[in-house]
Amino acid sequence: MVSVLPRFYPILDTLTLTRRGRQPALIAEALLEAGVRILQFRHKGHFSRQVFETAQLISDLCVQAGAQLIINDRADLAALLNAGLHLGQDDLPPVLARRVLGPAAPLGFSTHNAAQLAAANGEPASYLAIGPIFSTLSKDNPDPQVGLEQLPQLRALTVMPLVAIGGITRNTAQAVLRAGADSVAVISDILPDEMTTPSIRARAAEWLDATR
Repeated sequence: MVSVLPRFYPILDTLTLTRRGRQPALIAEALLEAGVRILQFRHKGHFSRQVFETAQLISDLCVQAGAQLIINDRADLAALLNAGLHLGQDDLPPVLARRVLGPAAPLGFSTHNAAQLAAANGEPASYLAIGPIFSTLSKDNPDPQVGLEQLPQLRALTVMPLVAIGGITRNTAQAVLRAGADSVAVISDILPDEMTTPSIRARAAEWLDATR
């Protein structure tokens, strides 16, 4: 398990992968082989037995690689998988999720503006996320863009580790990190146009280089 938030934080979004005809576990394995040390399994639909089995497989892969798995939204499933948890503004409050997870598990909490970020300082979270930094296609109804120019002021509102998300590319990652983010979360750009195990490893390596 990682003790420091890695600068590259890939997110496996099951809807995105389904649309592109790829299995999350195969993508996870390639990312971990490339050296990824944190991985979020993001599933917004019904968490069926089959989806849970996929999450369990990815959990096992993360354990083998010494990487941290994060589950979105579901504190109960994160606890069952011995994983961390990431919550949005409309999910279970972090203080209640912490009761389910226990004191040690990583717990992330999404924010989208200065007011939410400042209020989140009182939550029992391990890190906060802010975004979307840029325009993103990963959400049907995204929040307003934060913008790179606001990131230094937002960084000053919390001492907690801060993950930037939303439309960040390999070309903009360093600017986002210099502006105050501790880590960059990525959904779409971890997936090359032609998805093979070697191409996904190569893309992950590019991201790891871009966020050093």
